[in-house]
Parts: sequence; C-alpha cells; structure tokens
Amino acid sequence: MLGRAFLVAHELRQGLDALRPRIRPRSITVVILAMALAQSRLTAQGQISVPVEVRRRLGVGPGSIIEWDEDGGQVVVRRAGRNTSDDVHRAAFPDGPPAPRTLAQLREGLRRHVRERHARR
Repeated sequence: MLGRAFLVAHELRQGLDALRPRIRPRSITVVILAMALAQSRLTAQGQISVPVEVRRRLGVGPGSIIEWDEDGGQVVVRRAGRNTSDDVHRAAFPDGPPAPRTLAQLREGLRRHVRERHARR
C-alpha cells in the first residue's frame, strides 16, 4: 500500500513540476522595512529590560547609562558617557589649559585651602 501511495505522489509531483515555468530566479532579494531589533515589556513600575542583542550592539553592561532621545517622531536609544579625556579636559578648562605653577605655589595653595576649610568659625 505504501508503495502505491508513493508512486501516486511521485507522479503528481512530476505533473506539477511540468506545469511550473522552467525559468527560475537566481536570487531573491527581500527587503524588510521597520523590522524591530528586539522587544521589551514595560513593568507596572515603568521599568524595562534591555534585550541582550541591544546590549551587545550598544556595548553596555551593568552600571552603564543609556540615553533616550526623540528624533523625528522616533525614540532613539544610545549609550551615554563615552567621553574622551580631551572632552573632559575641555569641560574642566573651557578657557584653555591652566597656567603652569611651581611646586612651591601648589603647596602654598594646598596649605591655604586646608586652613580655610578647617578654620574655626
């Protein structure tokens, strides 16, 4: 019985193959627009978990800070806190590097600061 069913199925397949066009595409390009990278569920406290694929792509881990920004009606998530030492230096000294001082001047400045900070009022 199995042999007969196989022969019928084989003949049916050959008949369908004969009906199909012989020109077959070499490759198919499929463009999927707006496919989500990952999904998260919002808790009742307003918290979400960042999916592992997103964490990998952003290069973030425990303790990392991420920023949420709106861009043309979309919310963009990016990692924050990636500043170079030059960025930090420009923020600390917006008018350029400080004037060079001698070791004696630095020690006197420290002494003065300690006296002012610990002076009795």
